[in-house]
Amino acid sequence: MTSSFGSAPLLVAANRGPLSVEAVDHGEDKISRGGGGLVSGMQAALAQAPGAVWVCAALNPKERSLARQAAAGRMSSIPSVSEALHGEFEVRMLPIDAVTFRRAYNGIANATLWFVLHMLYELPHRPVFDGSWRRQWDSYVRYNRAFAEALAEEAAEGATVMVQDYHLFLVPRMLRDLRPDLRIGFFTHTSWVGPDYFTILPDDVAAAVLDGILGADLIGFHTHRWATDFAACTRAVLDRDPGEAVGVFPLGLDVEALHKRASAPDCEARLRDLREQVGDRLVIGRVDRTELSKNVLRGLLAYRELLRTRPEWLERVVHLVFNYPSREDLPEYRVYVDAVEALAVEIEEEFGTDDWSPLSLEIGHDYPGSLAALRLSDVLLVNSLRDGMNLVVLEGCVLSEREPAVVLSREAGAAEVIGALSRLVNPYDVSRTAVALHDALSEAPASRAKTAARLRADAVGIPPAEWFQAQLDRVRA
Repeated sequence: MTSSFGSAPLLVAANRGPLSVEAVDHGEDKISRGGGGLVSGMQAALAQAPGAVWVCAALNPKERSLARQAAAGRMSSIPSVSEALHGEFEVRMLPIDAVTFRRAYNGIANATLWFVLHMLYELPHRPVFDGSWRRQWDSYVRYNRAFAEALAEEAAEGATVMVQDYHLFLVPRMLRDLRPDLRIGFFTHTSWVGPDYFTILPDDVAAAVLDGILGADLIGFHTHRWATDFAACTRAVLDRDPGEAVGVFPLGLDVEALHKRASAPDCEARLRDLREQVGDRLVIGRVDRTELSKNVLRGLLAYRELLRTRPEWLERVVHLVFNYPSREDLPEYRVYVDAVEALAVEIEEEFGTDDWSPLSLEIGHDYPGSLAALRLSDVLLVNSLRDGMNLVVLEGCVLSEREPAVVLSREAGAAEVIGALSRLVNPYDVSRTAVALHDALSEAPASRAKTAARLRADAVGIPPAEWFQAQLDRVRA
């Protein structure tokens, strides 16, 4: 047990920190503050707690090098990084060795736990829990222990520690053993699964994951469904009921910040480009990562079936698809992206004319373009296989200037928020998704406008700063 206390009254632990450092050719390091509502919400809370610390992992060689140079691991001791932090709070970046990080992050967090929680395995072939996999699991344990020890060292007596997501499932229990005086919150941003699928994991690993999470005083989920599935797993695997430790906190939007960013000059320029490209046609918009669980391939199949079975939409609709690259280190993802790109070409070759491109697929980091696409969407398509929440569809409801209709997977957490106002689909059913797209495109403008107004109101939900504060209040109660 740690024999001394640190000074931080509030700590956040997450694999990714609120800033990133990249080496650039022939110049100073590029230092960027994290963006997005979630990061901003947690940063706001930390800034209001003098001495607060965000503990994260160094994600690249440059960050590891700087973290090793930092006095006591604190990044503010490096002048260039300190300027980016503005003195609002401290960042402790852990220089976990590259092999351990790769095995923990790619091998376990992304290629095992993510696959289980999103039911992505092709079960006749994978997973295979062999000796090589066990070495990866040992790295995941070491990775989590490094976080727990750093948090224990930094935390003041009785401090509050908020641990984030599936990369750090073991931290709450490890930290509880080191510092029983702390108040510990844990939030899972992913979906969860029932015991039948969860117990694909080796028995000892399934038990370790659940016991690790149960080390927290508060265990948060986006929806009641995921919270119920988690409780079912703890009862089945550990014969324990988490009881009142489980809480549901659906994350909403920072609407003011979202509108401000979406109306910035770079977004306005991209909006003009897209309007010229689309003309007076209707737009089916989607913004995703090239992530297996997002189900982009079946979304494109549904769009192709729409055009094949409903020829009245030929030359009258354009599907704008903006995808951000994801997990390019994993072979399954590279194969999937290749299949998505090949299908996009097939759709263009089958239906495209000299005057009409039915599909625009962009894979890259075009954030202004993706926001412009949401502003231009008549129909928003999200057909995730599983999703903890899916904030993008909520953003689309708020940003669209065309009174959007929503075609939404019933397996997305957002279905618990806006499902009653959406056309819910089985994400595996391509034909019914095509029908839902046709119905959404066909809806009378007056009817769509009425529904869109309610969608905007429901999509706002709990803004990130309030979402995070609600958890702090609960864990400290």
